[in-house]
Amino acid sequence: MDEAKSYGSNYEMVYRDIKYPRLEFKTGKLILILPRNYENHEIFIEKHARWIEKKKNFIETSLMESKNKKLVERSLIEFKSLIYNLTESISKKLELKINNIYFRKMKTKWGSCSSKKNLTINTLLRYLPENLIEYVIFHEIVHLIEKKHNEQFWKIISRRFENYQEMEKELFVYWFLLQTRTEVIL
Repeated sequence: MDEAKSYGSNYEMVYRDIKYPRLEFKTGKLILILPRNYENHEIFIEKHARWIEKKKNFIETSLMESKNKKLVERSLIEFKSLIYNLTESISKKLELKINNIYFRKMKTKWGSCSSKKNLTINTLLRYLPENLIEYVIFHEIVHLIEKKHNEQFWKIISRRFENYQEMEKELFVYWFLLQTRTEVIL
């Protein structure tokens, strides 16, 4: 079981049975994931201060931009139909086969694609513009070609979406917008 301690509003520390410490931002909050009995968290934070500041600025900018965005009104039936059509079209172009498509609310990602060629789509995607939905589907299906987000993966992505970095940023903006819209999340 994880033990968590909160130290002010700046960050939270979580101790786990892991070998190396890491940093995460969950919906704007810095979380230090630390090995049990780790004692030098201040040094760890200081060592990664530039990365932390960069992420904080990115999140603040995304939160500001989210105020200018509107969510798309789309029924679940329309959304699922769109997903099936996009998946069929993209998988055909990439000459790949998707076995099943699953829909569920996910807490940390827009979608995933398993090695068994199953696509899982976050139902919150239904509130995003179609171009971002298409990007997410393409992104997940490309994981059947290249599992990791490495240089080869982004090369494949950029052949279809030259502006993929902007698309990724836009996804964060919508993520923060959805986090502030409790009537959608509930």
